Amino acid sequence: MSRTTSFVRVVIAYVVALGVAAAWLWLGPDTGHLWLDTLIADLWATLVIFGFSRRYSNSSMYDAYWSVIPPVLLVYWWAAGDVGIGAVQCWVIAVVVAVWAIRLTANWAIGWPGLHHEDWRYGLLKERAGGAAFIVDLFAIHVIPTIQVFLGMVPVYIAVTHTDSTIGWLTALAAVVGVAAISLEYVADAQLRRFAAHRRPGSVLDTGVWSWSRHPNYFGEFSFWVAMALFGIAASPSDWWWSLVGVVVMLAMFLGASIPMMEQRSLSRRPGYADVVDRVSRFVPRPPRRARPPHATERIPG
Repeated sequence: MSRTTSFVRVVIAYVVALGVAAAWLWLGPDTGHLWLDTLIADLWATLVIFGFSRRYSNSSMYDAYWSVIPPVLLVYWWAAGDVGIGAVQCWVIAVVVAVWAIRLTANWAIGWPGLHHEDWRYGLLKERAGGAAFIVDLFAIHVIPTIQVFLGMVPVYIAVTHTDSTIGWLTALAAVVGVAAISLEYVADAQLRRFAAHRRPGSVLDTGVWSWSRHPNYFGEFSFWVAMALFGIAASPSDWWWSLVGVVVMLAMFLGASIPMMEQRSLSRRPGYADVVDRVSRFVPRPPRRARPPHATERIPG
């Protein structure tokens, strides 16, 4: 299947998923809670994408869901609430979320070869699950990430539906953190693509922002969700615990699942990665512990 055909089928899947979600919000029973109605619709859309994933035997059909759905949630909540179109804090949040979503979706699209390719992590999870592969595919790869992102978006729900005054300086700080996080992700992904285009077998990336963190892209993504939490706290400080749940869940995912899987794979495939582990921070960026021995690893060309 060509890359173009793959993209067309992904677009069709997402149009159908959003259509099912919209139909539920329009025709389904009203729970009386905007956030709960939206969560149910979100899960219906996820099940549609899961169906397409099974149809094409490729769970990477879900990959774009992470960045496509948040701006849709924001727009729906803002439109359904009482804050109004002139709310400055909503526009600030919308711009940050839109830039994040466009950048992350574009990064996925640039690097995705098509439906013949599935993220190695999905295959590994399903292989380890054995007879429970269907359950792991449904929940671990599709449903749980949807819930994680929804929890990360709860502060945005608070911010774009809250009609009382907002703490201006904290909203500004959230915007700065959000833009910085997106910038870090952009730089990290660009450096990773350039490295991947020229790397030799066994070589490791430990230059640029990757010399300060072994996973700067993950730290940037986590920082984006911190920014969302700050937006929620700025809008309603008394609901701070609601706003922080998503951040805690995201941190647990990165430190408890995503990073360990990446580390294990890198150590098994790249002998020089053990030296990187000794020198470079695992997650939070900071200067390396000691100077790198000459010729230990490969630099980014150019």
